[in-house]
Amino acid sequence: MTSLKLDDRDIKILATLSREGRMSKADLAKQVSLSATPCWERLRRLEKAGIISGYRADIELRLVAPHVAVFVMAELENHRAETFQIFEKAIESYDEITSCWALGGGFDYLLNVVTKDIDSYQRLIDDLLARHVGLARYFTYIVTKPVKTSPVPPFDVLRPSEPQKD
Repeated sequence: MTSLKLDDRDIKILATLSREGRMSKADLAKQVSLSATPCWERLRRLEKAGIISGYRADIELRLVAPHVAVFVMAELENHRAETFQIFEKAIESYDEITSCWALGGGFDYLLNVVTKDIDSYQRLIDDLLARHVGLARYFTYIVTKPVKTSPVPPFDVLRPSEPQKD
């Protein structure tokens, strides 16, 4: 992955796409105040560098099917590299685990699980335990309602600050 120095236009392209991923290149160029060709070139450069890793739609799942969202705090049996690798490889095989983050501090992982009901969630956990993938303990937190979900990162906050001049 290439490290790019991003300018204000690049940030504006990223912010616009993260809010409105489905738009024509002409509309994107207009929104970021560029002509089509330079905007397209910047977009290709951002994709090639791996900064833009994909495009997807936000789906309102409650309108599609009944489901339950669960956060799981996972603790492994030990902290050997092999155990982490086995656990992470196992997690990849479950479509219901939509996100998994390795953590520093008390717990080892935070998982986001979306499945049709609590029974299917428990079957997933039982399967993980039966596969002996290093899971020692887990703590289940059922989502009762989404309060805020935003795929849009706070680009203004993440932007490196300019060095102050004396």
